[in-house]
Amino acid sequence: MVAGDGYTNHCPKCLWSKHVDIEPGDRAAECGGVMEPVSVESAGDEWILMHRCEKCAHTKRNKMEQKDNFDSAVKIGVRP
Repeated sequence: MVAGDGYTNHCPKCLWSKHVDIEPGDRAAECGGVMEPVSVESAGDEWILMHRCEKCAHTKRNKMEQKDNFDSAVKIGVRP
């Protein structure tokens, strides 16, 4: 069970998410598919995860939070 903060809903350990938003925090998406973390990038002092829905292929950028497992993000960044 992952309880987000209204803007994030990805798991802080594995970084997978669920497709629930159209706009950040609105919970208006009807898809409900699981979203795989497919890439990670830096933007200044922040780290950004790119998620892709396995059900509808929608992609979305999400900021990493302090509580997120950075080792999991590194593994995403080095996948072939």
